[in-house]
Amino acid sequence: MRVVGVDDGSFRREDTWAPVAAVAVAAPDRVESIRLGRVRVDGRDATEEVARLVRATGGLDGLRAVLLDGVVVGGFNVLDLDRLHRMVGVPVVAVTRRAPDFPAIHAALRRWFPRDAARRWGLLRQHRLYAVPSPGPRLLLTAVGCRRVDAVLLLRRTIVQGHVPEPLRLAHLVASAGAPGPRASGRTIKRPRAGPPRGL
Repeated sequence: MRVVGVDDGSFRREDTWAPVAAVAVAAPDRVESIRLGRVRVDGRDATEEVARLVRATGGLDGLRAVLLDGVVVGGFNVLDLDRLHRMVGVPVVAVTRRAPDFPAIHAALRRWFPRDAARRWGLLRQHRLYAVPSPGPRLLLTAVGCRRVDAVLLLRRTIVQGHVPEPLRLAHLVASAGAPGPRASGRTIKRPRAGPPRGL
């Protein structure tokens, strides 16, 4: 089963761009392809760039799903999951380990993006989050293009160790590999200029 995991890497608040990596994996853990790109921090280009990276990992033939670490990359650069699903033609599953603090997120959007807050908020709340049945640490997911039960099975097939799907773990490592200075020393900084959208 071929799956592409996509995640952003470490970046600083003052950065203009955030690194993004797509890693194609033959489940559970054989790496087939890696592609690197970037998105504008707090921008609006995430959906297009993620779709481009997914295609660049080897095309869409044989691809079963796209796994995302949340629905934002590069701060508040929010992914349109429905549009991404239409662009790549396979199920899109976003995973998070923390329940989002939606009131705080909504307040941050209204403060930092007054002209665009409604659009970003709509994308964030577009789909319901579901808890993944697991004896281990809690995982939440939202899925577009497949049933919730199929999304849960996908996660279980791609988790090699711990509770993070292997394509996402690898994508984050790759995206953060070029971070200079303290960002490459083990301290992951994923804080957007407007404050962290917890759990997204």
